[in-house]
Amino acid sequence: MGESRIVVIGAGVAGLTTALTLSRSTKYRYQITVAAKHMPGDYDIEYASPWAGANYLPVSPAGSPAADWDRNTWPELEKLARKYPEAGVHFQDTAVFNREKDLNGATGTWFNELLKTDPWFKDVLPNFREIPKEDLAPEFDTGTAFTSVCINTALYLPWLASQCLKNGVVLKRSIFKHISEAADAHDSSEKADLVINCTGLSAGKLGGVEDTKMIPARGQIVVVRNEADFMCSGSGCDDGDDETCYVMQRAAGGGTILGGCYQKNNWDSQFDPNLANRIMKRAVEMCPSLTGGKGIEHLSIIRHGVGLRPLRIGGVRLEKEKINGLWTVHNYGHGGFGYQCSYGCSQVVANLVEEALALKSKL
Repeated sequence: MGESRIVVIGAGVAGLTTALTLSRSTKYRYQITVAAKHMPGDYDIEYASPWAGANYLPVSPAGSPAADWDRNTWPELEKLARKYPEAGVHFQDTAVFNREKDLNGATGTWFNELLKTDPWFKDVLPNFREIPKEDLAPEFDTGTAFTSVCINTALYLPWLASQCLKNGVVLKRSIFKHISEAADAHDSSEKADLVINCTGLSAGKLGGVEDTKMIPARGQIVVVRNEADFMCSGSGCDDGDDETCYVMQRAAGGGTILGGCYQKNNWDSQFDPNLANRIMKRAVEMCPSLTGGKGIEHLSIIRHGVGLRPLRIGGVRLEKEKINGLWTVHNYGHGGFGYQCSYGCSQVVANLVEEALALKSKL
């Protein structure tokens, strides 16, 4: 097989990680163009990746393909935190707190695997242990602690782009009404052999795809200058079924993320000041080190943020198909776990690309 021309649509974490993985292939040679409406450095409600925390807190059910994607992503993120500080990934002591009464709520269902005291990832993440009951705040029934990573997306997305560029990937701005148009967006000016669809929530309106299973899961955060002594997440709260609490400090001065909520089918791009106040109050209660045990008036706010997680009812779409005679590989619908499954999903994409191109070469 000679050099194959590939266009990746989308420059979020899924698109850039996919392009980087393919550019590192030692088995095949690809000419890769990433064509996207939004690029690292942009902040737009259509572009989910910059708004993410982001971190590695597996929520995928044991034995599922998604759990495999998460499992296969950890070694890459661990290596970045250990060897490449310029990527903006660092290790964090982490605690997860669970209230039994949250388990059937929106956030408890979302976090179901994460909240278990014996989850599949106990053998993946370092220093996993159950927190003794006497060490938990009275409102929590169980808790676990382990070492994970937090990602400064403002550094990590440009780092991904730079690694792609170093490997010969071309990045360009493009807007497509129909996915078949992407075949003509290759930098060589020749028609692409294959297109990879990493359009996230936009897969719901992209012609030729128009996936009706795509919905937003709105998230809202507050970014503060205050530092946290550990990364933490709770199962839910009493403020609302789709609200919860999490705190994570980004690497390299990226601020500390306070969240959050999981509001399905909510497209609102504007921050809700009342929700922001509830988020801050929950954060200083769960993580008193933020303010030295003082109230939210001692938080130094950098900004408020709203992002729309690209959630797909029924799960991620990771498969190949022919659209108007063009082989297309889909990699979208990752909801709130796009970073922590990014390398695992891109490895599956690489296999699907090989299969599709092999079929194409036989024609």
